[in-house]
Order: sequence, then structure tokens, then C-alpha cells
Amino acid sequence: MDLDLDGKRVLVTGASKGIGLAIVRAFLAEGAEVVAVSRRSTSELEATGATFVSADLTEPAAPRRMVERVLTSNPRLDVLVNNAGGGTASGEVLADPFGGSPEVWSSTFSLNLGAAVETTRAALPALTRSRGAVVNISSQNARDPRGVPLGYSAAKAALNAFSRGLAEQLAPSGVRVNVVTPSGTRTPSLTDEAGFGADLAAHLQLDQDTLLAMLPQQAGMVTGALIDPAEIARAVLLLASPTMPSAIGSNWLVDGGALKTP
Repeated sequence: MDLDLDGKRVLVTGASKGIGLAIVRAFLAEGAEVVAVSRRSTSELEATGATFVSADLTEPAAPRRMVERVLTSNPRLDVLVNNAGGGTASGEVLADPFGGSPEVWSSTFSLNLGAAVETTRAALPALTRSRGAVVNISSQNARDPRGVPLGYSAAKAALNAFSRGLAEQLAPSGVRVNVVTPSGTRTPSLTDEAGFGADLAAHLQLDQDTLLAMLPQQAGMVTGALIDPAEIARAVLLLASPTMPSAIGSNWLVDGGALKTP
């Protein structure tokens, strides 16, 4: 299937590993030009050949500065993928019914909501010129807030609401906004010894491998397996593709059957 992405210029945030890295690779395989944004690069990202831009998108002016830098070399932008996100699973946060201190909530919202809002705001003039697409990466926890810090779930739920409302506002301009919602995905955040999964396993007094084996069932995934990031990337490609002009304001679940409502 030709997705008409060859030659498109794509900006992906949170691109150094996991889902973001898979998205970068998928767009490049379709012939797109990709600008990859994260705080730090990785050897895996460097190997893709994508253009790398360093930015901490939780800083107030960083999204605008980053987009300006990206557009200085080439003012065209066809696709924006807001993938930057994450949270903390420290024992203190998990033990707190509010999901952490006000400072933790502020930083969680800055990363999972504010970065997407401000990056989209800065990129919108270029996306309007190209009649482009925005794809935001949410989480199953936006709809099922069990088992993770409440601030993270609330931030992703807010991202869903922002995306749906913005899709309505921007549709007349030709800019399409959609969301992809994964469930448990095999990313370094879960598998690394210093990531979210390790913190969660320590809090639950479990071996990390045991936790990873349990997660699909605990999340209600009928596949019994964590999701390959490449699956999430394929959904992003479809929503970004000009061949899907009627996909506007949608939220595509790639969750292994975890969400049980029809």
C-alpha cells in the first residue's frame, strides 16, 4: 500500500527510543524526511540517519524554540507526532493516593500535555500551509487509571480531550488531528533496569522479569503479550497519511484488547 508519505517532512518528539524510535524508523522506511527530537540522542537513533534536534520540551519556551530551529532549515512541515511523555513510579508517588506532590504533577503535565500543546501551537502555521497531520500518542491509562500514578493518567486523559477539541477547530484548515492509544508496550521504559518498570517492580517487591510477564494479563490484554513498538508506529503512519483524509478526531486503540467497552 502506498501511503503517499514519500518526501513528506515529519517531526517526531520523544524520538530517541521505544515508540518514538519505531515511529522514526517507520517514516524513514516510507521515504519521509524525519526530524527526531529528544533530550539526548542514542546510538540507535543515530543509526537511522534522521536529523536530530536536542530539546527538553518541559521547559516553557523550549517547544517554540525547537520548532523555530526545525523550520529555519526548511519551512515545510507535513506531519507532527507528539510522542514525548512518561512518568515516575517511585514508591513515594505510588503510595500517595494523589499520585505525587504538586511538583510531580506539574512536571508530569508539562511532559505529557504541555509539550504536545506548545509544540503543536508552534508548528501550526507550517502544518496549515501543507494541510498536514498531527498524531498524538496517548495511553490506555487515560481511560483506565488503575496501576499507575494518577497524575500520569490525568495528563493523558487531558491530552485526549485536547486532541479531540483541536481536531474540530482545525478541520476547516485542512489539518487533521488524531490519537493513537497503546496499552503495555515493550519499551526501554518498562524493560530497562533504571526505568518505570524497574521502579514499579521494586515497589511491588517483584522481580522485573516477573512483572513484565504479568503486565499483559493485569492490563486486561487478551493477547497475553506486550506490544511491539512497531505496531504503534504502523498506526501512526496510517493516521498521518494523506490517503486517510476522513480520519479526523479519532483515537485508535492498539491495546491488545485491554479496553472492554464496545
